[in-house]
Amino acid sequence: MGALGQLTPRSEAPVFVVGCPRSGTTLLYHMLLSAGNFAVYRAESQVFNILEPRFGDLSNSRNLRAMLSSWYESPLFQKTGLRREDVDAIVTNECRNGGDFLRIYMDAMARKQQVGRWADCTPEHLLYLKRIKHTIPDALIIHVLRDGRDVSLSLEKQGWIRPFRWHDEAGLAVAAMYWDWIVRRGRSQGLKLGADYLEVQYENLVQDPAAALEQIGAFVAQRLDYDRIQKVAIGSVTRPNTSFASDLKEQEFRPIARWKSGMSEEQQAVVQTLVGDTLEELGYQTQNQLVPPDPQKLQRMRSLYQSYFSTKFLLKSKTALGRTLVTRDLSWA
Repeated sequence: MGALGQLTPRSEAPVFVVGCPRSGTTLLYHMLLSAGNFAVYRAESQVFNILEPRFGDLSNSRNLRAMLSSWYESPLFQKTGLRREDVDAIVTNECRNGGDFLRIYMDAMARKQQVGRWADCTPEHLLYLKRIKHTIPDALIIHVLRDGRDVSLSLEKQGWIRPFRWHDEAGLAVAAMYWDWIVRRGRSQGLKLGADYLEVQYENLVQDPAAALEQIGAFVAQRLDYDRIQKVAIGSVTRPNTSFASDLKEQEFRPIARWKSGMSEEQQAVVQTLVGDTLEELGYQTQNQLVPPDPQKLQRMRSLYQSYFSTKFLLKSKTALGRTLVTRDLSWA
């Protein structure tokens, strides 16, 4: 692992697993950890989507100490297995931004665990690819893509994406629009990164994991032995990270095309009208015969929520006011 500011060999470069929440990022991340040579960290770092927006410019020593104070008291630090003295001095002396901070403590974990590299799995880091590459130039980005209809079912069940009060019955549609928004925004940055960006479809990872892992292994310059991964089997490799409790009772996990039985025909028509272009762009089949009751109303709704998601993200990431949108308490992590 290289020092701050130095590029590392590709076989040692940090790997970022990103994607819309509920797209299968945790499964791929746990596969990487199970493959060996990656520091095992069973948490999302939340560095670029929470810590930097919340605490501001980390080259300011006051902001840095405030961030560290909260981080040390949170599960984000507790799950590292580190002591404060393992990172405190180097963070104080060398940390100037979120990328520095993440590299410092992940490198410390890798040294302690005697492995050669580390990976991060914070799905919403998909929105911060430009910032990640600016502060960690050797970062390799893997974007996990999944059928937005299945993602929206899971997001609605979790209640993570909330519609406006006057759209209380449109939770599924709003979740689908969020999937569309975040995937498009992430891809617009990722596709500019050339050979340091890879898109992987969740369905391929589940249906033909050996072939998918061969592709990913070539990208990260490390052999990912599927037999070893199955034997080590960290986390969701053996126990699915699912929103649907019935999955855990079934002998065979079937997370693909759940929307076919989980959505009514009208719901399918609504979701396809809202996000069908993105589904087709990513290679997912749509159904021509589905017609929603009021397509123009849906398009107005789509414009409203796309603007809302973009404005909220801009406020959070670019303005001092946005700090009020980011939780002050990290105990949930």
